[in-house]
Amino acid sequence: MNAAAAKIQRLSKLRPTLALVLGSGFNHVLNQLDADAAIPYAKLPGFPKPTVAGHDGKLVIGKLGGTPVIVLSGRAHFYEGHPMERVTFAVRVLAAYGITDLLLTNAAGGLNPKFHAGDFMALTDHINLMGANPLRGPAIPGLPRFVDLTQVYDAKLAGLLAQAARTAKIKLQRGVYLAVSGPSYETPAEIRAFARLGADAVGMSTVPEAIVARQCGLRVAGLSCITNLAAGISKGALSHAEVLATADAVKPQAAQLLKNFAKLYGQNREN
Repeated sequence: MNAAAAKIQRLSKLRPTLALVLGSGFNHVLNQLDADAAIPYAKLPGFPKPTVAGHDGKLVIGKLGGTPVIVLSGRAHFYEGHPMERVTFAVRVLAAYGITDLLLTNAAGGLNPKFHAGDFMALTDHINLMGANPLRGPAIPGLPRFVDLTQVYDAKLAGLLAQAARTAKIKLQRGVYLAVSGPSYETPAEIRAFARLGADAVGMSTVPEAIVARQCGLRVAGLSCITNLAAGISKGALSHAEVLATADAVKPQAAQLLKNFAKLYGQNREN
């Protein structure tokens, strides 16, 4: 972990405090990034290589909207067979590097009847049904073992997301994200159950990273692209191709939303 953080520090003289993890549909923001340095995950000690379409597997340091940022283009997923400590390893590296604020993005299926494919949703809370907790195992010296998750997603960062969406004239939904292990999609019965539990969207990532980020003391924001309606709500069969197609259709809006967020973040740190 410390070796990877030290290697990232040597890449650039920039010292960002904000990092973005790009899920499916958000990679287009790299075109808006004034990159200073980039490195494949394969060259960072301990970083797992993503195997899913839409996840590049590289770390980029640069300026987005004039704000220094670290961008993780792609993530490792629990369903790929990685243990939780590998899924969340990058977050621990970011914390060791000196990141204080983290924006996690993902593609998700919509459960809320008010949502439509192509919408964006700011996470207000989450439900962990992945069947595992990333904090399970030996206690880590210097870090709390029993982490308070009363407020996982920071209200101030969520406010910046809302402001960024207004500036871009993008409607931003708000809701609860439910995480499952995947990689199979959910059954209609499961989707009905999840809706009754209070979920607005369902996906296969983000929650482990958010939990570890909070253990490390990072402020967290979460953003979903609703790429499809969930089973029993959608009129057709579900596929990863549909997810990528919807994400591709809204990539300019996704990139502008993240750029606006980074710019506002930088302005607020200066004030």
